[in-house]
Amino acid sequence: MSKPLFIAEKPSVAAEFAKALHLDARRKDGYVESEQGVVTWCVGHLVTMSYPEAYDEKLKRWSLDTLPFIPDHFLYEVIPSVKKQFEIVKGLLNREDIDCIYVCTDSGREGEYIYRLVEQMAGVHGKVRKRVWIDSQTEEEIVRGVREAKDLSEYDHLSDAAYLRAKEDYLMGINFSRLLTLKYGRNISSYLKTDRTVISVGRVMTCVLGMIVRREREIRAFVKTPFYKIIAGCEVEGFAFDGEWKVCENSRYAGSPCLYKENGFKEKEKAEELKSYLEQNVETTDKPVMTMEKVEKKKESKNPPLLYNLAEVQNECSRMFKISPDETLKIIQELYEKKLVTYPRTDARVLSTAVAKEIHKNIGGLRNLPQFREFAEEILEKKTYQNIAKTRYVND
Repeated sequence: MSKPLFIAEKPSVAAEFAKALHLDARRKDGYVESEQGVVTWCVGHLVTMSYPEAYDEKLKRWSLDTLPFIPDHFLYEVIPSVKKQFEIVKGLLNREDIDCIYVCTDSGREGEYIYRLVEQMAGVHGKVRKRVWIDSQTEEEIVRGVREAKDLSEYDHLSDAAYLRAKEDYLMGINFSRLLTLKYGRNISSYLKTDRTVISVGRVMTCVLGMIVRREREIRAFVKTPFYKIIAGCEVEGFAFDGEWKVCENSRYAGSPCLYKENGFKEKEKAEELKSYLEQNVETTDKPVMTMEKVEKKKESKNPPLLYNLAEVQNECSRMFKISPDETLKIIQELYEKKLVTYPRTDARVLSTAVAKEIHKNIGGLRNLPQFREFAEEILEKKTYQNIAKTRYVND
């Protein structure tokens, strides 16, 4: 009897699929199997692009004469540390009783690339291949994804984009790392007093490094410019506040070169001069130095911000906890696999309706944390979460 094969990106995700599909599966080496189907997994990337020496042993030695290195056809190889799992997956993909392959890797360019490389190296032919596209790992969403899975060919453009990005990264890294190391590595080693130096270049890392260097140069070149403001302590109807002097068109200082900004002076003497003038007026005349023109009171309703996307939560974690973007992504990926956050590798700042239906479980869990207990209990008691699907925070 023929069976479908479900291939996920990680063992934990594969377990969620087996559970959601109610497969009474037996655990075997690198996969689980039941009468209804087989579930297996990659462990991230199983296949990678080969280094230049795989094309020609002479290219192992770095030389300007062999640059640029741009092969007509790219070579790929199984990553040695995960070769055992690749062989297991390869055997399952080509098993005679497997008639349909459900691709359940992460719904994105990287997940698509992970599977396509495996299929390419495994030499899969003559099988029905369907793509499961989901945005969360709830049981309802997994079942829907399998039920509505489209033919894998409909995602060929996504696959092309993934291959193209990988080739771009590879060519830039291989060629420019070698070029800059050969040109400047010796000078840097001499300056740092090290044996040798390799200059790593990458499509993203080099751009980010450039941004950091430019910002650091701006900081080092910044010249502090002190300026002086006039602040008055005011009291109206028993309410105390600070009033800041600011130049207006009727002021004798309007357009004056002694101003640094509209609310400050370049020189302390000029600020002292105005301060003395104001104090003198208070003492010698009955005229008020300042008059209250109007008081406005208004109540404003403000929506909470949309949910975090990956870049924003990485910035926040860097600021609050001093952890790197890579570490943040690793933590969030683990939370995603435990169904505590939505899929992190996306710019989406909203929830799906499938997640909205399950949100009360997460809120219930927050009752175990003292700082959130009061809020979580109030939300659950009033059942305000039930209408979340109608808000701007849920959008499929």
